[in-house]
Amino acid sequence: MNIAFVTNFCPYYRVRTFETLAKYHNVDYFFYSAGNEWYWQQQHGIRSGNFHYEYLRGLSVGRTRITPDLPGKLLRGGYDVYIKCINGRFALPITYLIARIRNKPFILWTGIWMRLMTPSHRLIFPATRFIYRNADAVVVYGEHVKRYLISEGVSEERIFVASHSVDNNVYNRAVTEEERAALKQKLNIPEEKKIILYLGRLEEAKGLSYLLDAFASLKREDCILVFAGNGKYRHQLEERAVEKDIIAQIRFAGYVQPEQATVYYADANVFVLPSITTKTTKETWGLVVNEAFNQGLPVIATDAVGAAAGGFIKDGINGYIVKERDTNELAKAMQKILDDPQKREDFGKNARSTVALWDNENMVLGFRQAIDYVTTKRK
Repeated sequence: MNIAFVTNFCPYYRVRTFETLAKYHNVDYFFYSAGNEWYWQQQHGIRSGNFHYEYLRGLSVGRTRITPDLPGKLLRGGYDVYIKCINGRFALPITYLIARIRNKPFILWTGIWMRLMTPSHRLIFPATRFIYRNADAVVVYGEHVKRYLISEGVSEERIFVASHSVDNNVYNRAVTEEERAALKQKLNIPEEKKIILYLGRLEEAKGLSYLLDAFASLKREDCILVFAGNGKYRHQLEERAVEKDIIAQIRFAGYVQPEQATVYYADANVFVLPSITTKTTKETWGLVVNEAFNQGLPVIATDAVGAAAGGFIKDGINGYIVKERDTNELAKAMQKILDDPQKREDFGKNARSTVALWDNENMVLGFRQAIDYVTTKRK
């Protein structure tokens, strides 16, 4: 079984996924981006692994990446199945068209669970919906995406869930007291202080102003709010913290390498992902939740987060799910965890149990089921 898997690039959290799928099938991965997407922290870079891949040369026209070599490679490769992620205004239609020309199955991989409402997205949506409805199978991040696609007219039998996962072995390692103490010293956080953590891009869509306002409303001297990551929204957050007179209780850690994130999770008392819905985006998953769970860290997330809507975060079991943009509800959820050590411990144990079932083997199973489905159907 020869498979062409076309996606923009290999991020650090997909190396093990691609390696795992390559254990079961002969897969050629074609990457058409240099990893300079607007939503990607450039310091993360792009990765490779123990699988057959090629980064294709290309040029960018606005936000469209054109890779002239892709069509020929897909046509001449003798592939039995084509898999393509949802993005790529050039690569997506080209991959779909070549699959149809060669009369081979086409599998779409997507985490989008809403209609994007920018003028350009509205313009191309009929074409997007056509691919949704005419792909031989669709592999999705979670049940939330499955529900959305069914609402767009996709047959349920053609949708397969590949539970969105990280390499748990990277994030569940034991963190030493020395590592934890060193981080607190670096961030100038006294040992006795409790830590509320956000880790990710500092962007408006992450809802960070609501987190900062909720933290301010707690009026707690025993807590520090840590923003770990870079982004253009940092300046606004700093100004808002000054206005709220809480700047002394805020730490901006700057960029954190993926391999260093584990210590941040181990040091924190609660992790918050307060993302909001915008015209251009809705948190497709939030793999930082998987990472945090691996350290037994309870998570509070809004209902605009895919990991919450997809059933990974279980309200009142391994964390809390709150309404997006609801500062009061967010503050109450933080208070509950901060004031109840037993609840935090119970949530942490449940978080570890939950994430243990969401691994790359389970994720790849969704792809394998989709591949079996499309190949069996055509026999």
